[in-house]
Amino acid sequence: MKTRRTFLRSGAALSAGLLASRSFAFSIDHQLEDQLVIGQNGFTYKVDKGWAKVNPALNPVVNCHEMVQDSRGRLIMLGDDIHNNILIFDKSGKLLDSWGTAYPGGHGLTISKENGEDFLLIVDCGFYNDRSGGFQSQAGQVIKTDLTGRILFSIGQPHTIGVYRDDERFQPTETAVAPNGDIYVADGYGSDYILQYDHKGRFIRKFGGRNNANKEHNLYNAHGVVVDTRDKNNPVVICTSRNECCFKIYSLDGVYKGRIDTPGMYVCRPVIHGDQLYAGVCWSNDKEGKRQANTGFLTILDRNNKVISNPGGTAPVYQNGILQPTLQHESKVFMHGHDVCIDEDQSVYVCQWNANKTTPIKLTRV
Repeated sequence: MKTRRTFLRSGAALSAGLLASRSFAFSIDHQLEDQLVIGQNGFTYKVDKGWAKVNPALNPVVNCHEMVQDSRGRLIMLGDDIHNNILIFDKSGKLLDSWGTAYPGGHGLTISKENGEDFLLIVDCGFYNDRSGGFQSQAGQVIKTDLTGRILFSIGQPHTIGVYRDDERFQPTETAVAPNGDIYVADGYGSDYILQYDHKGRFIRKFGGRNNANKEHNLYNAHGVVVDTRDKNNPVVICTSRNECCFKIYSLDGVYKGRIDTPGMYVCRPVIHGDQLYAGVCWSNDKEGKRQANTGFLTILDRNNKVISNPGGTAPVYQNGILQPTLQHESKVFMHGHDVCIDEDQSVYVCQWNANKTTPIKLTRV
């Protein structure tokens, strides 16, 4: 007959066993996740979710929006927590520096080199969460800084120079820099124009928007922009039209050239590295074609703008030259892929929006 003491001892042993079993299971799951290889067609990657060595109490991250690499090989991340908008890492994930307390809508980050020196273009989209958990909006802004955060200039509101009507909002999301120093600003949360400025921030023109006679020339959620110089004789501007699940191509002076369809993929900014175009996918559709929350992955296109790999998504399939809709892979590695940065080793660093305050994920090419 069991005594109460024996019963308690047996219960404690059972609880300890269950806890040990649960811890072991968690350890196995974590190991399996770290050993997971994703992607297709030679663009395959090992997943490392614990790459960034960050203490969230000291260096908090709410939304991990974008990342670039400077000339010294450091990885610079922009987020929207004003305790530290900018976090700077080495390639091992060690935090080297942090700064920035003035960008509650920190969203877009571009790096440019001028006379051998690196500079940043920071985009505050104007949307942010206040301390009470509410959602607020203010005027968006584009700021040029050095790598320590010293402000060099900001690009003025288009309303102040007569570029926008009073009823058009300016909520920029991204920038790109052309070889001649011209700056392209994507007004992706505002009026969907691409605004072109010279290297000193003087307005040149705008294009895109939603009011063109030919609707194909319009942009709908012009979330990202890049100057594509893969063809040196024919550089173009590639813009995200996220609500249409595509990129649209324009000449450097804003003439519409065509589109790149990515069915089922709500793509973010295009990033050029070598011959490839990379992009985070913020949401993906289900099999019925409906956008699904808490989804996302990456997509990689070749020099001819054909999708060749979807890390975290299903493999690309073309039928009669037409890309078929891509779904999130059942492994569900990512949640709202927002940006990618590719280093010299072909490793990819993935930033995610609205993903439970996660830091960048590293994908090591295998």
